[in-house]
Amino acid sequence: MRWMVVARVRQWYIFFAAGVFLVLAALAGFLQPMLSTVKPAGQAEAIFHGDEQQPKVAFACNVFWGEEFLPDMLKTLDDNQIKITFFIGGSWAKRFPDTLADIGKRGHELGNHTYSHPHPNSLSKEKNQEEITRAENLVKEITGIKTTLYAPPYGEYNDMVLQAASELGYRNILWSIDTVDWKRPAPEIITARVVKKIHNGAIILMHPTAPTAAALPTLIKELKERGYTITTVSDILK
Repeated sequence: MRWMVVARVRQWYIFFAAGVFLVLAALAGFLQPMLSTVKPAGQAEAIFHGDEQQPKVAFACNVFWGEEFLPDMLKTLDDNQIKITFFIGGSWAKRFPDTLADIGKRGHELGNHTYSHPHPNSLSKEKNQEEITRAENLVKEITGIKTTLYAPPYGEYNDMVLQAASELGYRNILWSIDTVDWKRPAPEIITARVVKKIHNGAIILMHPTAPTAAALPTLIKELKERGYTITTVSDILK
């Protein structure tokens, strides 16, 4: 009699275990599509655009040279009551602290563009972090602003580069529209490049150049007429 009870208990246990296994397997299959879209906490990523549901775009201006064109650009932005994001090179900030301070006082967002503009992929993680930290400290010393957005030079990155910035508390910012203004095209070409590809949440890469300064009034007018608000990178990422 005892062996029959034991056998039935074992049989019940096997059925129970099998049932639990089938339920867990089914549940795992149901959850897998959702889990695959969720990034682990703290995982670094490259950001190319902001919220695609809102008609907002961000100007991201990388500054390592072109200080002579900044006054005209800043005046145009002031005249249109627009704040944008300037990604600051540390060695440039060291040479032009007053210009950087002026950008900050006008209320524009400041980002980090390394100290010496190296090729990030060719550096170790430690050297990448040194470049970012050195620029961060200098910008904060001049403006009192702690940068939290990072634009890797040349738009160059890999997993290590992204992780290096992420570990320092930065978000890695790239772009979805490139003006290619560093080649000094005609102002109307810069405007046409942007307008042709404009979309909600666009991050528009630019630099302080003569044609960019000349194109800015028309570009702002064209984007406003199309219903877009021009703002900072942080704003479109909200």
